[in-house]
Amino acid sequence: MADFFIGGEWVASRSGRTREIRCPADGSLVAEVAEGNREDTEAAIAAARAAFDNGPWPSTPAARRGDLLLRAADLLDRDKDAFARAESLDTGKRLVESEYDMADIAACLRYFGKLAGNDAGRVVDTGNPDAFSRIVYEPVGVCGLITPWNYPLLQTVWKIAPALAAGNTFVLKPSELTPHTSILFMRLLAEAGLPDGVANLVLGAGPDAGAPLSEHPDVDLVSFTGGLVTGRIIAATAAATVKKVALELGGKNPNIVFSDADFDTAVDYALTAAFLHSGQVCSAGARLIVQEDWHDRFVDELVRRAELIRLGGPFDTDAETGPLISAAHLEKVERYVAAALAEGAVLRTGGKRPDDKRLAGGHYYLPTVLDDVKQGTSPVRDEAFGPVLTVETFTDEDDAIRIGNDTHYGLAGGVFTNDASRAQRVANKLRHGTVWINDYHPYLPQAEWGGFKQSGFGRELGPSGLAEYQEAKHIYQNLRPAPQRWFSGEAR
Repeated sequence: MADFFIGGEWVASRSGRTREIRCPADGSLVAEVAEGNREDTEAAIAAARAAFDNGPWPSTPAARRGDLLLRAADLLDRDKDAFARAESLDTGKRLVESEYDMADIAACLRYFGKLAGNDAGRVVDTGNPDAFSRIVYEPVGVCGLITPWNYPLLQTVWKIAPALAAGNTFVLKPSELTPHTSILFMRLLAEAGLPDGVANLVLGAGPDAGAPLSEHPDVDLVSFTGGLVTGRIIAATAAATVKKVALELGGKNPNIVFSDADFDTAVDYALTAAFLHSGQVCSAGARLIVQEDWHDRFVDELVRRAELIRLGGPFDTDAETGPLISAAHLEKVERYVAAALAEGAVLRTGGKRPDDKRLAGGHYYLPTVLDDVKQGTSPVRDEAFGPVLTVETFTDEDDAIRIGNDTHYGLAGGVFTNDASRAQRVANKLRHGTVWINDYHPYLPQAEWGGFKQSGFGRELGPSGLAEYQEAKHIYQNLRPAPQRWFSGEAR
């Protein structure tokens, strides 16, 4: 089973093991893929090292590297239907969401394709007419890229595109649950003309196939998107060889709603922030922090609409959100809710698997609203990474900022208010890498994407790439906010 791409060739795993990939929506078998081990990853590292040290890619003119990324974007546009279908089968997400992802991925490839070569360095004034000094930028070397299961190809291209634009080689280890778009993308890069050994792919679980990427001395940078516990292990392991490290470790993201906001718009975006992709989004607005005088009215309407969200599989055109990724993850979300209720949270809706028999074969969990959660308790502190929204209240602006920053994460957040000055003050004081004003979830490939505090470090996107040595915050403001109706809220 030749599922590994190493040194420009499709090769079989040295372990001889395989893994079944099943669709989370109904448990149907998608495919059987090879399962790698340490020897597979070490072979891929050796190929990437040889391609960097002896191959043409690092010295290829930056504009030509950019041209390859532009060709890859065109090829993705050509094959977008096949990619979207593969993504939906692996993740269980609605096909329309995967189609949106393909457009975002092509945009990311084009952004870095055009950015490549724009910064050719700079001349430094020495103060000495007989001396010349200049700053040049060179590729880091071999990059180990470890990507998650919730947005498999988008998160992969967020790492691959800047790595290739800068002249690096890489070994990609996608989540063992969602490998298929990574396999397809390696074929696409080869068709685009990428030299052998620049792109390498191994599949398998983290402890076996992923661990060498943070341990091996021939890897110069490791980039990981995933959970906090694993991120800490990777950072500690990488320290032994003093690798560059880029981590994006999720968030417990506040969505702050002032009572001067547009009511319908704020409710609509609160639903999208929490329940898009069943909450399996690192930047999900899982903490609703609403001003006290709006609490009852706002939460009542939120609950009403949450109860009308229709669950379904990738190809159910009536579905508004889908399943969780696996049975194990479903059980984790159930434990999270049980712990929250034990600590005094009030269940307003959801909190269980659906009774609908047509969903019995999948890993579904009802959109859940937990009210009256207390600061310092597990539902506020811990990340559910599922369709679970917690509700807190605040009195005034200072109180909202204090509560919004009361988390060891710092990835993203939202602010809803019709007071433009207040919006900027709150956004400026929130210690989160991205803050949306009167909006939630849009991203721009040219903007910074990274986290404060324990949400990680290093920049996934933006002109600074992965070489940022200060915190950067992206503040995005919607100047004409209006309900988007991702979730209709109408009875069906």
